[in-house]
Amino acid sequence: MTDDTLRSVRIDRTAAGRYTATNVRGGELTFGSTGDADFTPVELLLAAIGGCTAVDADIATSRHEEPTGFTVTVTGDKISDELGQRMTNLAVTFTVSFPEGEAGDRARAILPRAVKTSHDRLCTVSRTVEIGTPVTSTVED
Repeated sequence: MTDDTLRSVRIDRTAAGRYTATNVRGGELTFGSTGDADFTPVELLLAAIGGCTAVDADIATSRHEEPTGFTVTVTGDKISDELGQRMTNLAVTFTVSFPEGEAGDRARAILPRAVKTSHDRLCTVSRTVEIGTPVTSTVED
């Protein structure tokens, strides 16, 4: 792999049960394992799955018309079984509306195809989850 294919984030512990992820551009996202308002890692996974397809669908449809409403809901069941803890029944639901008129009609017509194309080919996040990519963990001294 070359440097242009590598993606990375750094995660720093900021307090008990609290962490900050920083990307190479300096963006930061706080998350945690406690019951506060921070996202949990599982919620970040759901957000990444939905967000990836949302971006693809938004780009494809907003070329024709700006949406008047755009909501993506991602759900799943967290289970523990013989395979360990994991998510099942992942579902991404789009609720999108466009103004009446020719441009809105085009955007409405494109939306299902844009969502399907993202899911089937473009969204790196959901493609990685569905295909199943091994994850390695190491501890450095």
